[in-house]
Amino acid sequence: MLILAIDSGLNRTGFSLFEKNIKYAQGYRYIASGLIETQKKLTIEQRLGQIYKRVSQIIKKYKPDLIVIERLFFFKNQKTAISVSQAQGVILLLAYQHYLKVEFLTPLQIKQIITGYGQADKKAVQKMLELILKTDRPIKQDDEADAVACGLAYCFQNEKITK
Repeated sequence: MLILAIDSGLNRTGFSLFEKNIKYAQGYRYIASGLIETQKKLTIEQRLGQIYKRVSQIIKKYKPDLIVIERLFFFKNQKTAISVSQAQGVILLLAYQHYLKVEFLTPLQIKQIITGYGQADKKAVQKMLELILKTDRPIKQDDEADAVACGLAYCFQNEKITK
């Protein structure tokens, strides 16, 4: 099973890809991750269009079976919440168009699964990602790290998936 995890946002949308399979010692394999960035000088529809185009390319290239999204849980800034919701809407539309199932994890769930503490800060999550994944390239950008944590948390939470 190929999992595309998304941390949606208008400025930056993080994504990661994991393959869930019993042939791997841990039951999963980290494939790739990255960041989709949009320019603030563009209109909102242009920015959402860029997110749509790039995520569509990722879906066509990797052909995931499932999209896991970090659920919009709570924001102090209403403007941020609206733009994150709009970007998430683009992801949900793509899931519909490609017949992909969508699962949601809250930030609390992700932090609890990855660090063992639901109130962990971003540095603690990033440190655990480095320890668990042992990647060649450190994941420095928060949005990419959030997407990687989301995908990894889904793999841990669904250990019984063996396809």
